[in-house]
Amino acid sequence: MTDALVLDQITKSFGAKRAVDALSLAVPRGSLFGLVGPNGAGKTTTLSIATGLLRPDYGRVLVGGVDVWADPPAAKALMGVLPDGLRLFDRLSGRELLRYVGLLRRVPPADIETRSRELLDALGLTGDADNLVVDYSSGMTKKIGLACALIHAPALLVLDEPFEAVDPLSGEVIRGILRRFVAGGGTVIFSSHVMELVEQLCDHLAVVAQGRVVAAGSLDAVRAGESLQRRFLDLLGVAVPSEGVLTWLQSSSDSN
Repeated sequence: MTDALVLDQITKSFGAKRAVDALSLAVPRGSLFGLVGPNGAGKTTTLSIATGLLRPDYGRVLVGGVDVWADPPAAKALMGVLPDGLRLFDRLSGRELLRYVGLLRRVPPADIETRSRELLDALGLTGDADNLVVDYSSGMTKKIGLACALIHAPALLVLDEPFEAVDPLSGEVIRGILRRFVAGGGTVIFSSHVMELVEQLCDHLAVVAQGRVVAAGSLDAVRAGESLQRRFLDLLGVAVPSEGVLTWLQSSSDSN
């Protein structure tokens, strides 16, 4: 079967800085795929290129076999996207925002009404559906953003840090929605630097450092018999500080 998303040798520089360096990656159809790495690893740039928000210096992106840059409308119709720090039209209510995005995505009005109602209910936003998005909490904003990404029933969800600044209850709701989406035949790729979250939720992942993939595959293959946190540190060559380091902190505590 065609992979849901293929990144082929994508490269992007900002001045002298190489943010993404000949990165290649295949996301299997029907997977819940985690893209992990330290801050500054190139995760956001990679996903921005994957969704057509940022043009690479070199390389190509295929979504369901469709080239994002050769046929942008066809490729983007297959995707639902939630960028990190996305600015929504927050002077609309949650219900109005879903209708607006649905119309932009050419969803029939009757379907928009039905899907909006179901999404608002599933995400626990029904009671706030007629409140302005500007008044939503961080968790509620993430959830209405996810609803906007789902309104047109995409084949692929691309989410950048979807659990950032989200409380545990909202996070659990989002995890449940993503699992249901994949169980129904969809594919999800999301970025994170929280290994425990990825280990709990994902069946495939890639570890990215300095704009390159250092490991990719099924969760078990990448972990190689270790916890994901331990494996991640090993792949990046990070040494855990020994007990003898920063002993002055203990001394300071004792003196107080």
